[in-house]
Order: sequence, then C-alpha cells, then structure tokens
Amino acid sequence: MATASKEPPAKSVPATNGANGANGSVRVEIFDQVYNLRGSDADYILKLAEYVDGKMRAVSEQTATVDSVRLAVLAALNIADEYHLLKRQLGKPSSEAQQRASKLASALDEVLQDTRRTG
Repeated sequence: MATASKEPPAKSVPATNGANGANGSVRVEIFDQVYNLRGSDADYILKLAEYVDGKMRAVSEQTATVDSVRLAVLAALNIADEYHLLKRQLGKPSSEAQQRASKLASALDEVLQDTRRTG
C-alpha cells in the first residue's frame, strides 16, 4: 500500500500528510519502493501513489512475474486503458443529451425565425 511519510524510508511510517513544508516533497511507497515526489498538494500525490500501488499489486496477483519493471508497465497499460475509455465516454454525449440538444436547437430556430418575420 502506498504511504507518505516524513520519516526515513527504513521506518516507512504511514502519515496522512507526508509533505516536507520546506520543499514540497512527499515521500511515498509504491510496490515496496520509496520515492520522494514534489508537488503542491501532498494529499493528491499520496492519492495518486496509492492508486498506482493498487494497480501494481492487482497486476502482481494476476500474473506470475515478479519483475517490478514489467509489473509497472502492465499497470501503466491498465491505467492508460482506463484513461482512454473515460476520455472516449466523456467525448461522446449520450443519446439523451443529443436528443435534448436537437430539440433545444429546433426550438431556438423557431424563435429566431419568428423574430425575423416580425422584426
């Protein structure tokens, strides 16, 4: 599990906010490896680290490999797949939204035509 800490990596003490106020670095542990990351939002960095750690552990459970680089690549591919599926879903309006937009556009066209006739 990803953790953030102000402590040295050997202690690996979980903390809700592992940010070092002086330089904005956050110490996280992902798949039993410690990383010092920098950013303005320690909680967000921790959340990302926990997500990546979870993905790597899920891939680890589903594969026979113990190679952490291979696990990281497979986890990255899973995350990329999730990202692109969500991006595709958000890029396409639902059929209901398209129908409503079409009705609103037709109503607006009618109002504009009436305004042009009378104006």
